[in-house]
Amino acid sequence: MAIKPESGPTERLLERAIFQSRWLMAPFYVGLIGSLFILVITFVREFVQFVIKGMSATEAEVILGVLALIDLSLTANLVLIVVFSGYENFVSKIDTEGHPDWPEWMTQIDFAGLKQKLFASIVAISAIQVLKAFMNLDKIQNDRTLAWLVGIHFTFVISGLVLAWTDRISEDSKSKVEEDKAKYGNKNGKK
Repeated sequence: MAIKPESGPTERLLERAIFQSRWLMAPFYVGLIGSLFILVITFVREFVQFVIKGMSATEAEVILGVLALIDLSLTANLVLIVVFSGYENFVSKIDTEGHPDWPEWMTQIDFAGLKQKLFASIVAISAIQVLKAFMNLDKIQNDRTLAWLVGIHFTFVISGLVLAWTDRISEDSKSKVEEDKAKYGNKNGKK
């Protein structure tokens, strides 16, 4: 590994400013926490409507009501994953001491894991939207709307698979490089 030459004051100042700029992301995460409150209010409203209509609803209407609640829950989970992982990966480490019920995954998701969880949540939410559309086939005016929903869902599924595949290729190549370093050492003789 080459030794980095001494940085000048301008370079150090620029590097410090770039490093501190990560805190500009904090308001985004606070805003997302605010969106969770809006999702809770929306969930409560949907739940109350579901309970009121549920006693006289058909089986299909009950399923649609449950799907709406699941959709809101998955969306809230998605926001929570973004807030915790984004803050932990891009702003600052979260101090978990003194929190015995702290979920382990919240401080262990790297950027690749975050992308995979995001796509999995988006695919699940999209699948619920397609399922809701199929449950309401009698209310859909044209087939184009349904075709668009299925097409968009299919695009999300394919994108998620490609993302997982590229992450796996990247991980395999990193492992191969580490194996080669361990096996052959550094050929340049630098330490």
